[in-house]
Order: sequence, then C-alpha cells, then structure tokens
Amino acid sequence: MGEQTIINETPIGQQLERISESKQSSYLVFNKKKIQLVAKITIGRDPANTVVIDNKLASRHHCIIQKIQDEYFLKDENSTNGTFLNDQRIPSDKYVKLRPGDKITVGTASLVMS
Repeated sequence: MGEQTIINETPIGQQLERISESKQSSYLVFNKKKIQLVAKITIGRDPANTVVIDNKLASRHHCIIQKIQDEYFLKDENSTNGTFLNDQRIPSDKYVKLRPGDKITVGTASLVMS
C-alpha cells in the first residue's frame, strides 16, 4: 500500500506538486555542457562573459539572455554579425522571448534552450 501524504491526497498538496514541477530549472546547452540560466547571462568573445565564444564572428559583447519575471528573453547587444534565433536574425533593439528547444546562433556557435 502506497504512503498517503499531503502531496498526493489533498487538493492543496496536488497544486504544490504541479507548481514544483513547473519550476524546473532552465538551462542552455553549449559544447555539450549544460549552463544554468540565471537572471542575466552575457554571451560573447570577451573572457568576462558568462558564456565565452571563441570565434571571430562573435562580438566581444554579442548578446544577453535576461530573465524577466519567469520568462527568458534574448537581446542582441548591437553585434557586428547579428544574433540568430531559430535561423532568423533578431533585431538589436528588442527582447525576444525564448522557449525550450530554441536554437541561438552566435557566429558559428549554437546554444540550445532546454
């Protein structure tokens, strides 16, 4: 006989379980490594960035991923060669909402939202 707990036996417990499942952490996959998404991630060639891309097509400060409320957004930082989301160049003056499975391309490097 399974254990009876507040999680699986009460409406409040079931709601708490759904909330905890929906708050799974998001991350980027880059070079077969998982990078935990935090409030702000900088991407570019400069070693001071959160994600460093060693590629001449990447600007020193190429783009950022910013968490706004519970969503993540991508913004190009006026890079020379542009930032691509799912093979479409994004405007440098706007935040674009990210979703799981999205592919971000900076130079010849690809990062995947998960």
